[in-house]
Amino acid sequence: MIAGGNSGGAAYVWPMTLDIPFDNTYAQLAPEFYSRQAPTPVKAPRLIAFNDALAARLGITRGRDEELADIFGGNVVPEGADPLAQLYAGHQFGSYNPQLGDGRAVLLGEVVGTDGIRRDIQLKGSGPTPYSRNGDGRAWLGPVLREYVVSEAMHALGIPTTRALAAVATGETVWREGGLPGAVLTRVARSHLRVGTFQIFAARGHQEALRTLTDYAIARHYPEAQGPMGLLRAVRDAQVELISAWMGVGFIHGVMNTDNSSIAGETIDYGPCAFMDVYHPNRVFSSIDRTGRYAYANQPQIAVWNLAQLATALIQLEDDPESVLDEATEIVHAMPDLLQEAWLRQFCAKIGIGTVAEGDLELVSDLLQVMAQGQADFTNSFRALFEGNARDQFLEPASFDAWEARWKERIQRETDAQARMARANPVLIPRNHRIEQMIASAVAGDYAPFERLMTALAAPFETSEEFADLRRPPAEDEVVQATFCGT
Repeated sequence: MIAGGNSGGAAYVWPMTLDIPFDNTYAQLAPEFYSRQAPTPVKAPRLIAFNDALAARLGITRGRDEELADIFGGNVVPEGADPLAQLYAGHQFGSYNPQLGDGRAVLLGEVVGTDGIRRDIQLKGSGPTPYSRNGDGRAWLGPVLREYVVSEAMHALGIPTTRALAAVATGETVWREGGLPGAVLTRVARSHLRVGTFQIFAARGHQEALRTLTDYAIARHYPEAQGPMGLLRAVRDAQVELISAWMGVGFIHGVMNTDNSSIAGETIDYGPCAFMDVYHPNRVFSSIDRTGRYAYANQPQIAVWNLAQLATALIQLEDDPESVLDEATEIVHAMPDLLQEAWLRQFCAKIGIGTVAEGDLELVSDLLQVMAQGQADFTNSFRALFEGNARDQFLEPASFDAWEARWKERIQRETDAQARMARANPVLIPRNHRIEQMIASAVAGDYAPFERLMTALAAPFETSEEFADLRRPPAEDEVVQATFCGT
């Protein structure tokens, strides 16, 4: 039974219908890894969205909407949960911050899903923690809905990502530059271990904690890995696949700090993220990325930089760090070539090539150059190449014509090119202007655009007349120039 209420009135009692099969392991580690912290209750939680398909995958039995709102809004701690805020550090735009941590998030616990995979369930925007650094620990509705839509769209695109289980309006005002409606997101991840989680214990010289964390990460994510260098190699390979997948859909994370770099190889922390409309390799959306450090084309090299920070932490597990320095260096230095190979496979598939051959790198690179010069829409141009009308995407079609002739000659040597292109080139992405329009509607109380986006983006490779308008790039007055963290 649960006693409580979500309206601030008299308490009432109902039989609990929601069942979350918690099986917590991180909470069993030493207290130096976290602070025990319950979510802070909110005034009037109201369920905005609940991901029934994901809940079923997690083995969660759905409850009443009021019960879901109370639990995922933070007013009721469900049976079996062991809430905590995780500790970590990180390099933020290249500068090391010695202590960060979950400043507005609480890890409720873990579940082992029906697929046998262990995942975290975390409330984001659930109130202050010991790591809030004078923040209020809250989130407003816009970033919650942005992360809900974009993370689920990334999942539908087949890209490793955290997922959205629930969104709850709090009935409270969050103060940023003005008053905004508050909300809480329930995020699901294979774990919330980050490069920064390792950095903080290495920097503090807590070798035993670092060793415990390394053993835990290996057991949870990469049981085949042998020791710290095995973990480093496994994380590298997972990040290679992740970053190349981002590049293939024109995704810009916007804030690739080491505290936002997942050990599990998932996309995590959708702050000032965006998908490109018009292609340009140096495109930046993040309002806080004033130097372009995390521009679209820089993402592979930043992934290498982040891996080097993990290597720096892991080599400290050796009594003689010099003894593994060569191996760690080899692992990190191999990453650029691996990224280039994975990137080329991604883009060759986008133009129908299954087996990379000599000259294909030049063919892909030349297309991207023509796209940049012709101000072509990234997503629509590649999809139109599959559909046979790509010429219409370019301001100066003649430049594309010359490239197309070379491509047609090359593609004759391929089998299943059309099927390959159909799988590699989505029809729909969560375009920035549609996200902003959706948020504005939700703030005004209309969630229909949110629900429509969720329906459309669940099948991003399907052509549908019903959602044809969502393919359209932004008009001049709809262009989103900057995106924001939302903290």
